[in-house]
Formats: sequence, C-alpha cells, structure tokens
Amino acid sequence: MTLSPTLVCVHAHPDDEALFTAGISAHYAALGYRVVLVTCTNGQFGFDDGGRPGSHPQHDPGVTRSLRAAELQRAAAIAGFQRTVSLGYDDSGMVGWPQNESPHAFMNVDVEATARTLAALFDEVGATVVVTYDENGFYGHPDHIMANVVTRRAMDLAHRPERLYYPVVPQSVLTRFVPDATALGVFLPAWVLDAGIGTPDELVATTMDVTAFAARKQAAIAAHATQIDNADLVTMESALFTLLFGTEYYQRAWSRRPAVGDSTDLFGGL
Repeated sequence: MTLSPTLVCVHAHPDDEALFTAGISAHYAALGYRVVLVTCTNGQFGFDDGGRPGSHPQHDPGVTRSLRAAELQRAAAIAGFQRTVSLGYDDSGMVGWPQNESPHAFMNVDVEATARTLAALFDEVGATVVVTYDENGFYGHPDHIMANVVTRRAMDLAHRPERLYYPVVPQSVLTRFVPDATALGVFLPAWVLDAGIGTPDELVATTMDVTAFAARKQAAIAAHATQIDNADLVTMESALFTLLFGTEYYQRAWSRRPAVGDSTDLFGGL
C-alpha cells in the first residue's frame, strides 16, 4: 500500500506510453506521485531490426519482441514511470491481419481473468487515477480496444481507483492539427491520421499543459528506435514538437464520486 497519489496508465504496446501519455506521467512523477505503467502486449508485430512491419513475410517477431522490451524499459524511465508491468500477451496485429485469429493474441483474451489481474494490481499499488484508451482504442487498433474493455471491467472489480480517463484529441484541435502539421511537411503516424474526427470538445474534462515535459516526451518516443513510423516526431525541431504535443487532453470516463476541480489536473478535487 502507498500513501502517495498514484497514476496507472494501461497501454497496449511498447511505445504507446510515450506517444499518448508521457506528458502526464512525467508531470506527476515530478510532483512526487507514484506512476505505474501496464503494457498489455509484447508488441512483436511492430517493426523489426530490419525495418520490416509485422505484415512482411520476412518479419522476425522474436527479435522484435526482445528489442521492444529493452526499448520499453528505457522509455518508461524517461517518461517518469517508477514501475513497469508487462502482461505479456501477443500483439494482435492490425485489423484484418491473420494474426487476429491467434488464441494468444490480446484481442482474444479472457476478459474476466485479465480484468481481475488488473484490478488486483490497481488495488496493490493504490491506484488513484487510471488512464487507458476510449472504446474505439483512440484509432481502432484491436489491442487498444481490448485495453479499454479489460480496464473498464477492472474498474468494476477494484476498490482503490477514484477516476478513469481517456487520452483524446478535441475535435476543434484535430481539425487544425492535421492540416497545420501537413503544411509544415510533418509525416504523421497512423495513430494520428486514423483518429477520425476527434472527441467532441464538450466531452474533454481535463486539459494538461505538459510543455515543461515535451523534451522528455520526445526523448521517450526516440527510445523506441525500432518504430520508424515515428521518425518525424523524433527528428522534429523541439519548439515545433512542443507546439504540437505540449498539451494533452483527457475525457473523464468514470468517477467513483462526483468529480470537481479536474479541468487542469487529473487528481484535482481528490
């Protein structure tokens, strides 16, 4: 049991913690909060050491698994996580890949069993605030969607968490962000381009200014060196990166009691 306020981020793959929530993890770590990462899969269908995606016939999932595990440890430390827990499920691949059919794929897990594991972890670490993806997994990846499913069920079973949030992009921001980034010649990865129209602005509960931690966020992304689809984010000039990624937005998905005071702080009012 811990007396410190505790943030737990539940992510699908190694590098998701850097892309989606590294701002808040670094922010709350700097405040002395306990920050815990749960990574659901080993990410073996990401890019391998030859730059081959999981769909490539010569892709090496064994090498990719090992490389991504090492990258995750480095990135998590940069992003402020004091504890990293890997559930160890297989990556499911993208929608429609044959890997979707594997009984070991995360998208096919026993929801109740996995949720009980998560709930036990939440209570063990004294989770105050939990963060994972929305029902569409932010951009439709089956592993992200399953992360939502098992986390939502875990919130029903756990006793300690007070709130659940989703990282989102407000519609008003997304409609400006993609054209502005494109005009600047920035190659945007799929998790941005496939995010749809964004989240209605009125559903965004919390806006976090994480500009002070933008450099750490960019460094955490860079630590996942095999994931070359994020290369433009890694090489982006720091001032531009801060402009584009120095604010994180969160939708409040659940609260144990009426929530107040969280417009600029996920722990606000607790």
